Amino acid sequence: MRWSDDITYAGWGRALRATGRLARPERADGLAALVADAPAPAIGNRRSYGDAALNSGGRAVDMTRMDRILAFDPATGEVTVEAGVTISDLAAILAPRGWLPPVMPGTGFATIGGCIGMDVHGKNHHGAGSFGQHVTAMTLLQDGTRRRITPRNRRLWAATCGGLGQTGVIETATLRLMRTRGDVMVVTERRARNWDEHLALLDGSEATYCVGWIDATARGPDLGRGILEEGETGKGLVPRPKAPRKVPLDAPPWALSGPVVRAFNRLYYARVPASGRTVIRPIQDFFFPLDRIHDWNRLYGRRGFHQFQCVVPLDRAPALKAMLKTIALSGLASPLAVLKRMGPGRAGDLSFPMEGYTLAVDFPARDTAAPLIGRLIAATQEAGGRIYLAKDSLATPAQVKAMYPDWTKWADEAAKADPDRALQTDMTRRLELRP
Repeated sequence: MRWSDDITYAGWGRALRATGRLARPERADGLAALVADAPAPAIGNRRSYGDAALNSGGRAVDMTRMDRILAFDPATGEVTVEAGVTISDLAAILAPRGWLPPVMPGTGFATIGGCIGMDVHGKNHHGAGSFGQHVTAMTLLQDGTRRRITPRNRRLWAATCGGLGQTGVIETATLRLMRTRGDVMVVTERRARNWDEHLALLDGSEATYCVGWIDATARGPDLGRGILEEGETGKGLVPRPKAPRKVPLDAPPWALSGPVVRAFNRLYYARVPASGRTVIRPIQDFFFPLDRIHDWNRLYGRRGFHQFQCVVPLDRAPALKAMLKTIALSGLASPLAVLKRMGPGRAGDLSFPMEGYTLAVDFPARDTAAPLIGRLIAATQEAGGRIYLAKDSLATPAQVKAMYPDWTKWADEAAKADPDRALQTDMTRRLELRP
């Protein structure tokens, strides 16, 4: 397998970059030979925002060409796929047959391997748990050896789900799919006028899928206002999907200035009538709304952006409200801010979810962004919560280790699986997770 010359690549936030060599295997035998000859971390479509999929000065295995569906049982909904299959492709192929991936993150470009490595969650976490909880088997390549594991391999399994790719290259995975009523989404939208009303709507929702867009620029009595979306799969006429658009170049700094974002957020909030409404959407538009705009990360300009996502326990909701107030007063927040209620489900030692409320906000990578996010991370730790490693680019080793007390168990398994530390990434080095 041929390695590329040095190329520079980035995570989705584009604020952190790496220069190194990549290989793109297309077949299982080529992948196995590659890993045996020159072990390196596996990466997918690099939809993690920070440095989780970067390996500065080293090599990485790009898995995106390993994208085949290997087996599917239409009676049980069990599917076996190569790790480079994307969530979006899996949904598009299987939804007309009555099945959906049980957990879908906010982008359909995430690969199955990436979903396992980050133990992603979706708009149904309160009911379905995390992605790794629906995986029934995996094939790992460890130092050229192919190994099939299941949840019965308890310690290795817990270190692999959400484990940042440090226990081996995920080659294939078998998932239990979720039955769907049809291939459209019936979506109910309601306004939440402030923080208390927003939480009340989240707490009272009985929908399968539930997510809140939050106006992170609103202040005073409007603090926390937003729009709650509740979704159910259904049958009906599928609206004609809109052709995807593309951001052709890096936007100028003023494109997401404070006045522009505040004006956009006011209009976006007003688009839903005060009485609410119910609409029919294609499945892809509900789960992956931003995928309709290719390269939307370029809207943040050349310097890119950081995302802060945390979860705090239910009884620490006031701490999250205080964080939102800090964000609103900073003038840095973008239109992309999400509030959800999570259940307790998680599959691994470094899995993000806990029962509580999660807030995700994007910040342009300006000079004031890093100190602001640093304060938010510290507030999360003080509240007994944790940050999402798939989104992180700024946390310190001490902060992450305090938030993830099982990291030492994970590190022991990673050391067994990869004693030479060939699978380390910029993130594991920055956070000193593999001492």
